[in-house]
Amino acid sequence: MSQEIYAAEPEATRREASEAESSRASRGWWDRNADEYQSDHGAFLGDDRFVWGPEGLDEAEAGLLGPGASLRGLDVLEIGAGAAQCSRWLAAQGARPVALDLSHRQLQHALRIGDEVPLVEADAGVLPFRDGSFDLACSAYGAVPFVADPVQVFREVHRVLRPGGRWVFSVTHPVRWAFPDEPGPEGLSVAASYFDRTPYVEQDERGDAVYVEHHRTLGDRVRDVVAGGFRLVDLVEPEWPAWNHQEWGGWSPLRGNLIPGTAIFVCERD
Repeated sequence: MSQEIYAAEPEATRREASEAESSRASRGWWDRNADEYQSDHGAFLGDDRFVWGPEGLDEAEAGLLGPGASLRGLDVLEIGAGAAQCSRWLAAQGARPVALDLSHRQLQHALRIGDEVPLVEADAGVLPFRDGSFDLACSAYGAVPFVADPVQVFREVHRVLRPGGRWVFSVTHPVRWAFPDEPGPEGLSVAASYFDRTPYVEQDERGDAVYVEHHRTLGDRVRDVVAGGFRLVDLVEPEWPAWNHQEWGGWSPLRGNLIPGTAIFVCERD
């Protein structure tokens, strides 16, 4: 669900939203909210840290991009890169990352932090790269939750990866869609059907979507991964660590110690 408040206080509803409407809403929302997002969460994300989600699971510890493998010399695509914090960490490990995002304003923040990583403004469903351009692809809460057709994104990722390439992405854990998006006790009671796939939409007074997020069950996500041409290697559900006392939207120590907040899918291309 949305983690920020749109200034015009749009109406929140559940309704269908096409791929085009979802893409348009995501571009506009992130352009409008990039400054506030980076101001609120930039310190936690760091300038060159690879964090998989609000729990604070760090790639430096998790090693999900490859079991014990060195990243040095690998071509890596980060999708939904935001201010390219993860890509900057990858570059520090000796990788050759490219940071892609739909939002122009988010990429401006990437330039504000540094210019060492190539930036590409594009839609994840139509990647502007040749077949077999990358060894790895990753996305920390980027793109996947906001697209109406995740299989199209996965097929594009499959296309631009070399054989054996790994695709790792994190999303809001599907079970959280059954609970209110609140960090306190009110967020611990089931309020909706887990099986209701109707998108969450914030719309303006004209009925135009200004924010869209799409729900998939855990099983849906697995089937989407397979339909995209990948083999699921691991599914990681980070536990909330004792050191993390922050609240981030609906994420909090209270909820994080009781229900999963993030799901990380580790996939490989044949």
